[in-house]
Amino acid sequence: MEQMNEIAEKLKLLGDKTRLTMLTLLKQREWCVCEFVDIFDMSQPAISQHLRKLKSQGIVNETRRGQWVYYSLNVADKPYIEAVLNEIPSSQEVLSSINKEMNCACD
Repeated sequence: MEQMNEIAEKLKLLGDKTRLTMLTLLKQREWCVCEFVDIFDMSQPAISQHLRKLKSQGIVNETRRGQWVYYSLNVADKPYIEAVLNEIPSSQEVLSSINKEMNCACD
């Protein structure tokens, strides 16, 4: 039963469109917080809050490089999340639908 609770908590996070879109983008490559700020047109604290929730459930990894923090997908051990992500549009389709390109201003 504990495992079911854990899976339910992780899947709840996917119920948020912003977090689901972030995970879709992370399927392709790692992303910097500053890129997500631009893509989602949200404040850095708001983006960080979403990423903190995903990190707390072990769905994303965080790597610090200088002043920037990069996030990558961590779902190899979570086939139920991989299954959901495999059914969603590609990163390119997502970015096209919100009229954004993949540009990093972090470097």
